[in-house]
Amino acid sequence: MEKSGVKIAAQNRKARHDYFVEERYEAGIELFGTEVKSIRQGTLNLKDSFANAKDGELYVYNMHISPYEHGNIFNRDPDRPKRLLMHKREIRKLHDLQKQDGYALIPLSVYFKNSRVKVELGLCKGKKNYDKRQAIAERDAKREMDRARKERY
Repeated sequence: MEKSGVKIAAQNRKARHDYFVEERYEAGIELFGTEVKSIRQGTLNLKDSFANAKDGELYVYNMHISPYEHGNIFNRDPDRPKRLLMHKREIRKLHDLQKQDGYALIPLSVYFKNSRVKVELGLCKGKKNYDKRQAIAERDAKREMDRARKERY
C-alpha cells in the first residue's frame, strides 16, 4: 500500500532569489535504491543544480545526494547526472524554451508524491542585481508593515 500525500525533501531557496520563475514543471527522477534512502534521510543538496535537455533526454546536474551510510557497494557517485522523466513533447518544448536567451531550467524542490521522488523544475530567467535589491526591499517593507499591524492590535 502506497502512502498518499506530498512530503518535501529539499528546496532550492537560492533559486527563487537568483531567478524569476516563469513556469513550473513536475518531473520524475531516475534513482537507485540507496539514493532514495539517502533522500529520505534528508541528505540532498540542490544548491547550484541545473537541468539540461539534450538528445531528447533531460538531465539534472550538480544535485548532490550524499552516499547512504548503510549502502556499501551499492552507493553511486553523489554528483552523477540524474535523468529526469517527462513526456517527449514536454522535453522538446523545454529544450526549445531553454535555447532562448537568458532561460535556464532550475530544480526548485524535490519531494515525495505517493512514495515516488519528484522534482519541481522551474523555467527561470536570471535576475539582475537591482532586481534582487528590489525584492529584498519589498520583503523588508512587508515585514515592517506586518510588525506595525501587530503592534497596533
